[in-house]
Amino acid sequence: ETFTVGKGKIVLTALPAAEDHVTVVAAGVTLYEAFKAAETLKAEGINLRIIDPFTIKPIDGKLIAQSVNYTHGRLITVEDHAPEGGLSEAVAAALGEQGVSFNQRILAVHEVPRSGKCDELLAKYRINAAAICEEARALVKA
Repeated sequence: ETFTVGKGKIVLTALPAAEDHVTVVAAGVTLYEAFKAAETLKAEGINLRIIDPFTIKPIDGKLIAQSVNYTHGRLITVEDHAPEGGLSEAVAAALGEQGVSFNQRILAVHEVPRSGKCDELLAKYRINAAAICEEARALVKA
């Protein structure tokens, strides 16, 4: 598969068979967590549109804006480090530049990170599939 700097990809969508309800932008290990969350939520009738941004700087603001507009402003960003200067801020800035109204849930590491087993750390910092599911449910109900 070919990736281009500054161009993200929609890696999961329910279209054309069904509607997407929440846009999730994730990268690396959190991308895999987003796929797990999508499976769980699909059984509940909530469909995620998952974007792999490939690069954060530059970020594909146009693709993200189109997706967030489609999902009625519902957005979750998931990253395995601090949100400052990372994926969450880049996405918010790009959407602001595009004039998109959005409700963003930021899942990131909000404290000094620790060492440990991957699954334990993903749960501790709420950047796992369970946290994505929780935030997606809240956005759909909002």
